[in-house]
Amino acid sequence: QVQLVESGGGLVQPGGSLRLSCAASGFTLDNYHIGWFRQAPGKEREGVSCIGNSDGNSYYGDSVKGRFTISRDNAKNTVYLQMSSLKPEDPAVYYCAARPTYSGSYYGLCAGQTDVYGMDYWGKGTLVTVSS
Repeated sequence: QVQLVESGGGLVQPGGSLRLSCAASGFTLDNYHIGWFRQAPGKEREGVSCIGNSDGNSYYGDSVKGRFTISRDNAKNTVYLQMSSLKPEDPAVYYCAARPTYSGSYYGLCAGQTDVYGMDYWGKGTLVTVSS
């Protein structure tokens, strides 16, 4: 069964940190670009950060630059999002997505380019709440 499962969300105070994990099963991540997205009530889905399949290049949205770090461990078939200095505007459901390399670039994934082949995988999300 092909799955992406997010974990690590929860409640944190402003200025705190969380590490989100995205674990893949049923397929191998080394041929996929990975992205982290978020969506808050009443807002459009936002591309937070994306990383290439093997070259280490990454993209960050302007609102999270300098605070969030994306990384991947292909040996563990897992991608991470380290979040620090969390702000009141960060709460949302966070999703990870995987796009095969033949379907586009990591930058295109975060920019919202179309899933041409209908082969992107999406997790079900993990909730992040920031509150004092």
